[in-house]
Amino acid sequence: MKFSIVFLGGTGDLAWRKLMPAMFEAYRHGAFPEMGRVLASARENMDTASYRQWLWDKFQTLTWGEPLEKAVFDAFAQAVEYKPLDLSSPDTYQQLSDWIHADPSESVVFYLATAPSLFIRVCEGLAAAGLNKPHMRVVLEKPLGKDLQTAREINHAVSQHFSEKQIFRIDHYLGKQSVQNLMALRFGNTIFEPVWRRESISHVQITLSEDLGVEARGAYYEQAGALRDMVQNHLLQLLCIVAMEPPASDDADAIRDEKLKVLRCLRPIAPHEMNQLVVRGQYRAGVIGTQAVPAYVDEKNVAPDSRTETFVAIRAEIDNWRWAGVPFFLRTGKRMPQRGAEIVINFRPVPHPIFAMPLANATNRLVIRLQPEDTIEMHLLSKASNRSKAEQGRLVPVRLDLDFREAFGKQMIEGYERLLRKVIAGRLDLFVRFDEQEAAWKWVAPIQQSWACDPMPPRPYSAGSWGPAAASTLTARENFSWPEDQ
Repeated sequence: MKFSIVFLGGTGDLAWRKLMPAMFEAYRHGAFPEMGRVLASARENMDTASYRQWLWDKFQTLTWGEPLEKAVFDAFAQAVEYKPLDLSSPDTYQQLSDWIHADPSESVVFYLATAPSLFIRVCEGLAAAGLNKPHMRVVLEKPLGKDLQTAREINHAVSQHFSEKQIFRIDHYLGKQSVQNLMALRFGNTIFEPVWRRESISHVQITLSEDLGVEARGAYYEQAGALRDMVQNHLLQLLCIVAMEPPASDDADAIRDEKLKVLRCLRPIAPHEMNQLVVRGQYRAGVIGTQAVPAYVDEKNVAPDSRTETFVAIRAEIDNWRWAGVPFFLRTGKRMPQRGAEIVINFRPVPHPIFAMPLANATNRLVIRLQPEDTIEMHLLSKASNRSKAEQGRLVPVRLDLDFREAFGKQMIEGYERLLRKVIAGRLDLFVRFDEQEAAWKWVAPIQQSWACDPMPPRPYSAGSWGPAAASTLTARENFSWPEDQ
């Protein structure tokens, strides 16, 4: 199939760190259609040859799973073109149309790797130039809006020019191998379904942690914060995949219908429950590894009296028959001890133990790790077989481990590559429908409103720690603990 994919914002961090590398990996592993065109546009004034050289220089600063070979890059770069365009100018879109139609394609994708403030203007410009035909698609990067009202405004404006089947709202966590295998684990095997419910599961924990601070994104983060940047999209999407009912098929709408049901069953958090069920934090100066790092308020482009949260922990509950009474603990933060993303399914203890239990608190749990490595671990208990007198006759924790990189090696597909291939093929199953997004914003809205009225600042936590002490209290009230405390 002949395709053209256009990266609007083609010199931004997202383009050279994620999008172009994803297209390059697809090319060198034979998943890139021979007749493909990769077009990039931004304000920077350079020609195609200069852009290719710029991209090569940027690629050399990245970490690759396989050696980066110049000859392979040069072959890929023959499909890459660049044109300087100003997306705020109406004349731009006719130039873009001429560029696209100079070599017509069966599938045309416009990837808006731009500031969200440009989404409406770009979609209007594309439509005015006739670039919204049925074989054309638009990809919207998060964040889509800053609250329920602005999300609705953007979606309403975009839907005036593109049908829902042409709009791909991207959440790159949905493209990760481990997330895809969570669905395969649940719906491709029979052994988990009987225990994937309240009778067997005590609680679920989902953690997205970053060891970095805001770096050069202070201006953006001041407007976003952790709730909008991570909870409303990534964390709630992962919760949906854990909690959804089996869809009737792998059709995009069948999957998204089930995720929507989960979001609509999330119990709203009432104003009087906020202090007990939600923890808001902001990092102070501290140490990551051996390096001293500044407080959030000392970062570039951050107000010295900023009340923006860099950490959020929430106790959520899903009011349906499968999950009633099972707490879901969601947590995300910056400047934490390590970068990671994991889902932990904690199973209930046996009703009547007949063996001596482990010296340390240990239960059966399933750990789905999304980063830094894609793995699935099953934590079980086994009879001790060593000579330790303390453990003789006891059960001890053991672990079954599946490492996807070890299992699939070079054939493992990274998240953005998988998502871009889906966009080009026109498959929507890994993308977010607007009613899903709206339901997520509705659930988050009371938290936003409560914080806007709360005179108390975010709770402080030292960089290099796992967040405010109140986050540990959140789980300890029910005799649970986060993985690092077990």
